[in-house]
Amino acid sequence: MAISFLHAADIHLDSPLKGLERYENAPVERMRGATRRAFERLINLAIEKRVDFVVIAGDLYDGDCRDYNTGLYLTKQLGRLRDEKIPVFIIAGNHDAANKMTRVLRLPQNVRILGHDRPETVRVKDLDVAIHGQSFAKAAVTENLAAAYPAPEPGCINIGLLHTGLGGMDGHERYAPCTLEELRYRRYDYWALGHVHARQVLCQDPPIIFAGNVQGRHVRETGPKGCLYSTIRSDQSIQHVFHRLDLVRWERGRIDVSGLDTESDILGRTAEVLDELLASEPDPDGLLAVRVNIDGTTAMHGRLRSDPERFAAEVRSLATERGGDRLWIEKVELQVQPPRVQTMVDGPIEELLEVMEQLRADPASLQTVVEELAELKRRLPSELIHDPESPRLSDAEWLQSLLGQVQPFLLDLLLKSQGGAAGGGA
Repeated sequence: MAISFLHAADIHLDSPLKGLERYENAPVERMRGATRRAFERLINLAIEKRVDFVVIAGDLYDGDCRDYNTGLYLTKQLGRLRDEKIPVFIIAGNHDAANKMTRVLRLPQNVRILGHDRPETVRVKDLDVAIHGQSFAKAAVTENLAAAYPAPEPGCINIGLLHTGLGGMDGHERYAPCTLEELRYRRYDYWALGHVHARQVLCQDPPIIFAGNVQGRHVRETGPKGCLYSTIRSDQSIQHVFHRLDLVRWERGRIDVSGLDTESDILGRTAEVLDELLASEPDPDGLLAVRVNIDGTTAMHGRLRSDPERFAAEVRSLATERGGDRLWIEKVELQVQPPRVQTMVDGPIEELLEVMEQLRADPASLQTVVEELAELKRRLPSELIHDPESPRLSDAEWLQSLLGQVQPFLLDLLLKSQGGAAGGGA
């Protein structure tokens, strides 16, 4: 009979979803309850699938939450698994280590939080499964925890639990840093990773997987979120299947308005993109939170820029018409440019444009820019770094997205300084 388990991480229960109040007509209460609803879906899935155990790779909580109702809610939900005789194995992540409730709240007897002094190995009762892991003792763990993980238990399926940023993936802090090769070297059968909120399968043999968080919290956490349902087969290989848990899905809708010369045409293309996003959301109870990005070259540039709030209201009205309460427009970004007369440039300006084109064609080359900005990032205040709207100076893909916005403005400034002119209305 196959053994099955759920791999989840980064619950961030009762995450405050900062800044929602600044959005008019935002579905605040619906979104604030999203992490709880996603966690309930995790519990429901474990019961429905009759899994043998559940592993959670860190960050049950969201920082130093002082509301004990959060802890009581967590205890009640984990108690549902106790009633079904489903054990739960957890390591504390950086957010849990900063949370006082982690140390004082009594959890149900079916829950085992692995220690933080050294890697710990526990056996799943009545199964030949060994789970290895180490909790964070403090919010910022910068040593390589995986280096001290024990050798695999003979005759067992060995599962490693680790909360890590590896080498600083996707701009995440380098907590518990290690390499993929180090994890493979341990020769475990499965690595259940947490901390990185984007689901990623780093290796298939053995499976080394970031489950991602169970509920996106802002527009930088786009796409479906959930957990892995994993099955240990008779040949001891492990098959994993993603199960979606979130009720609020964040997305970016890009509308290229190049060549569109009327507002009606622009809204028509926007409607097409919104309809595509709605069609990709099968959950009738789900909410799509979308940031709409309008870009491209259009003769409507001047009109759109002159009254952006009116145009944003038009987009929101369109979203209500197309999706009702299933669709909420978080923000409308206007990044349109005016048509311009081609201006011949040479010398330093030509060289600068060539460099920018090379960077746009080869995102990997932006890594040198990332390294040069590292010192600037270290000097920024922490509240700016952790804000969802903060500059992502260590994200080459984000930097590349800025190039198309910066180039026309930079060219205008340089040409004006040389007495040149750029055509097109503003």
